Amino acid sequence: MIDVETQSRYEKASKFKPFKIRNSHHHDHTIYTQQHTKTHLIHHFSLTHHSNMASSPSCSNYCYNGNKSLLASVIVSVIVVTITISSGGVAIAEGGRVPFACDPKNGLTKTFRFCWTHVPIHVRVQDLIGRLTLAEKIRLVVNNAIAVPRLGIQGYEWWSEALHGVSNVGPGTKFGGPFPGATSFPQVITTAASFNQSLWLEIGRVVSDEARAMYNGGAAGLTFWSPNVNIFRDPRWGRGQETPGEDPTLAAKYAASYVQGLQGNGAGDRLKVAACCKHYTAYDLDNWNGIDRFHFNAKVSKQDLADTYDVPFKACVLEGKVASVMCSYNQVNGKPTCADPELLRSTIRGQWGLNGLVLISHSILLC
Repeated sequence: MIDVETQSRYEKASKFKPFKIRNSHHHDHTIYTQQHTKTHLIHHFSLTHHSNMASSPSCSNYCYNGNKSLLASVIVSVIVVTITISSGGVAIAEGGRVPFACDPKNGLTKTFRFCWTHVPIHVRVQDLIGRLTLAEKIRLVVNNAIAVPRLGIQGYEWWSEALHGVSNVGPGTKFGGPFPGATSFPQVITTAASFNQSLWLEIGRVVSDEARAMYNGGAAGLTFWSPNVNIFRDPRWGRGQETPGEDPTLAAKYAASYVQGLQGNGAGDRLKVAACCKHYTAYDLDNWNGIDRFHFNAKVSKQDLADTYDVPFKACVLEGKVASVMCSYNQVNGKPTCADPELLRSTIRGQWGLNGLVLISHSILLC
C-alpha cells in the first residue's frame, strides 16, 4: 500500500474529464481525455495477419479480406494515432503531460486535416491514412506504436496492466519520482471469494483514480489490459490467481463490476480509462508438458463454450461496456481464436455488440 502523502498526491493529480470511444460502421473511434484537453485516438481497421492465423482454414479469406496484393507479407491492421486538441490555452495536463499529437503549439499540425475536430471522423481517418507510409503503418500495429515526427505524432505504449492495482509489468507504466508505486489489492481470486460486487466496483474505481493520476503525471497511458476473466479449473496453469475462479456466474459478475469501476460512469460512451477483458477464449495453459499456449488446441463443445467460457466475456461487453477484448493465443476446436470470424465477428461484435477494439497481445486486431 502507498503512504498517506503519496495517496494525497494521487488524489490531487487524478482530476479528470472522461475520454470517449465512439464506434462507427468502419470501427473508427474517438477518445477525449485530460483535464484541459481533448485527446482523440483515431483507429482505422484493416484485416491482419498473425503467426497463429496461418493454420486457420479460413485465414486466406478472413485475414486479408481480398487485399492480398497489398497485404501479402506484412502485418497491416490498425492505424492508431493519439491526437490532442487544446480546449484553450496550452495543452499540457497537470504533471507535465504533453499532447500525443496535434499540439497547438506546433504550427505544422494546424495544416493537417486529421487534427481538425470539426471534421467528421471518417474524413480525418482517411486524411491520416493517406499521409502514412507503409512502413509507418506496420509499426503502428504493435503495442509500442512509433512516433511519426513529420506529422507531429508521438509514440504511444498501449500495454499497461491493472489486474489488482496499477502495475509496472506492462511497459506503459513507470514507477518513480512522484509515483513510487500504486496500491496493490489482494489477488483477484481472493477478492472474488468475497462475493461482493460493490467491493469489486470500488476497487476498480480506486485503481483507475491512480491510473489517471499517473497518466496526468506522464507515468502511464490510458489503456489497461485488465481484467483477466478466464475460467480457472486447472491448477497447473499458474496464472489462476489473476482470475475470479472457476464459476462462470461469479466470473461474469466480477468482470462487469471491475470493468465499470475502471471505466467509470461517465455519460454516454465516456471512459475514465479503457479496460480490456482477456483472454478470449477457453484459455488456461501457458506451458505444460511440452505444449505451450501458442500451439494448444482447446476442444470445447458449443454448449460448454456458451455456458462456461463465454459467460464472463459476454458480461464484460453487455454489462460492463468494456472498451476492448483480447483474443487468446490458443486454438479452439482447431481454429486460432484471433482468426476465427465466428468468435470475433459473429459473437463478440455481432451478438454482443462490442463497441471497441479486439486485441491480440502486443498488437491490435481489425475486426
